[in-house]
Amino acid sequence: MAIKKSQLYSSLWKGCDELRGGMDASQYKDYVLTLLFVKYVSDKFEVDDDALIEVPQGASFKDLVKLKGKSTIGDDINKNIISPLSKAAGIEIKADFNDDSKLGKGKEMVDRLTNLIAIFEKPELDFKKNGANEDDILGDAYEFLMKHFASESGKSKGQFYTPAEVSRILARVINIDEAKTQDQTIYDPTCGSGSLLLKAIAESPKGLTPYGQEMDNATATLAKMNMIIHGVEFAEIWQGNTLAKPHKWDETINPLKTFDFVVANPPFSNKSWSNGVDTENDEYGRFEGFGVPPAKNGDYAFLLHILKSLKSNGKGAVILPHGVLFRGNAESEIRKNVIKRGYIKGIIGLPANLFFGTGIPACIIIVDKESAKGRKGIFMIDASRGFIKDGNKNKLRSQDIHKIVDVFNKQLVVPKFSRMVDFSEIEKNEFNLNIPRYIDSQEEEDVQDIDAHLLGGIPNKDIDALIQYWDAYPNIKSKIFKSNGRDGYSMLNVGVDEVNSTIFEHDDFKLSSKRLEEMFQKWCNKHQTELKSLEIGFNPKELIHQLSEDLLLIFSELKLIDKYDLYQHLMEYWEETMQDDAYILSVDGWKAEVYRILETNKKGKEVDKGWTCDLIPKSLVIDRYFSDEFDSISKLKEELENSTQEMQSIDEENSGDEDAFIEVRSEKGSITVGELKKKIKELKNDSNMQEELLVLEKYQFFKDEEKRLKSAVKDLESKLDEQLLTKYPTLSVDEIKSLVVDDKWIAELHERVTSELDRVSQKLTGRIKELATRYESPMPELNKEVKELTSKVDSHLHKMGFKW
Repeated sequence: MAIKKSQLYSSLWKGCDELRGGMDASQYKDYVLTLLFVKYVSDKFEVDDDALIEVPQGASFKDLVKLKGKSTIGDDINKNIISPLSKAAGIEIKADFNDDSKLGKGKEMVDRLTNLIAIFEKPELDFKKNGANEDDILGDAYEFLMKHFASESGKSKGQFYTPAEVSRILARVINIDEAKTQDQTIYDPTCGSGSLLLKAIAESPKGLTPYGQEMDNATATLAKMNMIIHGVEFAEIWQGNTLAKPHKWDETINPLKTFDFVVANPPFSNKSWSNGVDTENDEYGRFEGFGVPPAKNGDYAFLLHILKSLKSNGKGAVILPHGVLFRGNAESEIRKNVIKRGYIKGIIGLPANLFFGTGIPACIIIVDKESAKGRKGIFMIDASRGFIKDGNKNKLRSQDIHKIVDVFNKQLVVPKFSRMVDFSEIEKNEFNLNIPRYIDSQEEEDVQDIDAHLLGGIPNKDIDALIQYWDAYPNIKSKIFKSNGRDGYSMLNVGVDEVNSTIFEHDDFKLSSKRLEEMFQKWCNKHQTELKSLEIGFNPKELIHQLSEDLLLIFSELKLIDKYDLYQHLMEYWEETMQDDAYILSVDGWKAEVYRILETNKKGKEVDKGWTCDLIPKSLVIDRYFSDEFDSISKLKEELENSTQEMQSIDEENSGDEDAFIEVRSEKGSITVGELKKKIKELKNDSNMQEELLVLEKYQFFKDEEKRLKSAVKDLESKLDEQLLTKYPTLSVDEIKSLVVDDKWIAELHERVTSELDRVSQKLTGRIKELATRYESPMPELNKEVKELTSKVDSHLHKMGFKW
């Protein structure tokens, strides 16, 4: 049975994190990722005759497992596994598995390493069997762990990882997808763990030849392992200071090798960048014609290095802090010289707090030498407002990424989001590139209308500001509003409580709803057959790409609903459910496999919690084949709920000072069944207590009903569960396809997509009600009401004898 991708990652992280103890995540990652690497190369070598890394005898993962529990486990791992494997892979693995200052001494080290190895022994981590065509499950697991380690490593230690969401933007805005051959090169001068470089390579259907340099030795090793795990064994990753001593990739090239593409996320505002750099006479000519960056800030040093490292038609994207756009002095001069050469194609302002190493806002600077001479301006995007909270960080959503890339690549002008800024305008601003100078992304201030407060009416300017709704619902405006007799002001034509129903029952809304339904059906008709034709070995990532791109295309004609919001619904459902289903189908095919749910209790005993099926939840089979049985259970549950409520009502009505149940209550206040029966028997012989007897008997009746109904529900649920367990193996392939595609995927997506129209319409309703409430009581009416109330108070006081 295929492992669910999300389950694999979360269980892997949970297990590793539990064993970390007091070690910093930035250190612990070296051990975990090294073991994942050992597992990968061992599995690969075992099943692939063409594996580039030949695992030395005695240095495989199976040999690693044999070391569990040995008192010399740490030293044995170093000597027998890591050392020979490092030589075979051509990398220098830095993790020391015999470091008692990090892993503990004696038994503590033995237990920690033994348990850590055990995590990677799990059947679901047998990557010889788990795979989905070319989709890199293990590589993605490596990335998943890298992200979590970066998140846990603290502000100053998480810079080895660039969030995947940002990496995708960098790769897509420099048109890596248009690369024509694998011989074309891509370079990351500050490659960290290699995540940015890998995301960029993944965007090219032809592949690219990757080069990277990283100053930190341990991080450079992680990058090399990351490349190998992702199947990019030919990547050249070197350790060293890029600015002081860029690697000599080719001795025949002087002074610097140039590349087709460059992506980079250098350390922000590096204060020691000039160490080892001859700034006055740079042998690589990086500062010539631009100026020397300030000694205590290396942002422009990296940008100029990137420019020098690009071919004459090269394209690059670099993440830098916003300060590079507007800081003065030496940086101002460099900025002016770069702009005048036309090298900057675009700037994208990102939200704050995206990166693990810093919380400050950053931007992406896109450089393009190919069209530099003819460039007339710089295309700017302010994407600072599009994100969600993700723990203590911000995160770009799928829709944010896609919108940024679409707008940039198509050079679309979107109000408050993007525009092309001519060089003449930039020059007038003294080559200051601060985005708010050119794009006002702030929402319009909701200004109060004094005349409306004084004389009444809703300002027409506030109503007209809702133009996007009136474009979509051209006849609803006149249905809701009418003139109040004053020029420039209107009033509600319906009651405030009727606004919602007026919109949702109007023909314009129904027409929009019908149009949305038609578009969804168009998308379904295009893909339903395709989805049911999926075969073992298909690539889930290619599938979601095709589904999502077609959804954007089909829904692009909508007026009111943002197609990117609908795209986000699909991508969220993919992450939550469809992705796991796709990997199951890619490995196992159309099988409705069931399995027992076994959990270990606090005593360490395995407990059977029933059974389930990941691909087809029980509810889907019940809805289609056992609806009558489910309805019978539902009716009994309703009766059960009624009996419980009746008991609660009787208890509440007869409690208090004259508590009829006082003698049958426990110390905690609950009614004891045994004492209740005993009391009823006692009261039957007392003619003076018949009223109390009726109360207790009534309660007892519903208590008996509750017991009977609970038993009946349990019996029917047990019977239904047995019927389901018998039904699953009999489901045909066509039935499984229909349950998964029609009843599960399409039904859920339909609900999410159609709910979007309700959401935006509710937003319109809320704004109308807000305006109506704001101006419903003008000042004269308030004065009149105050005067009337004052008069009433005075009259009452006069009658009470108060005179003045």
